[in-house]
Amino acid sequence: MSDPAGRNDERESAYELLQRGLDLIRQRHWAQAAVVLERADVAEPDKGSILEALGRACFNAGQLAPASHAFERLLEVDPSSGYGHFALGQCLRRLGRPSEAGTHLRLAIALDPGSALYRDALRRLGPWSVPGVEPED
Repeated sequence: MSDPAGRNDERESAYELLQRGLDLIRQRHWAQAAVVLERADVAEPDKGSILEALGRACFNAGQLAPASHAFERLLEVDPSSGYGHFALGQCLRRLGRPSEAGTHLRLAIALDPGSALYRDALRRLGPWSVPGVEPED
């Protein structure tokens, strides 16, 4: 039996929750996707695909701290995730931590040298992408 929100009375598997979360992301229902994907993360912690989707949903919902946490966890599970480094870099940039953002964006480029997206993100960061250089208040 289903309720109007589309949830089953029976427990959904992590896979089913991930698929539902991805559907919500495709529909640009970021906050709703984040809620569903948090449930998937509880059901199956440290699953890279869930953490990436959760980070994307949180980032696009404007929930930068939870997004950066999800991407940090993704990188613990898969340190070679170019997208994980890129996405964490974007979170850190928006959180006002440009030097750290630059580090992750450079790692993303090292892992995927052909990505114009990653190179453009580092270029947009500007002089703050240099380690040890922080913006003045």
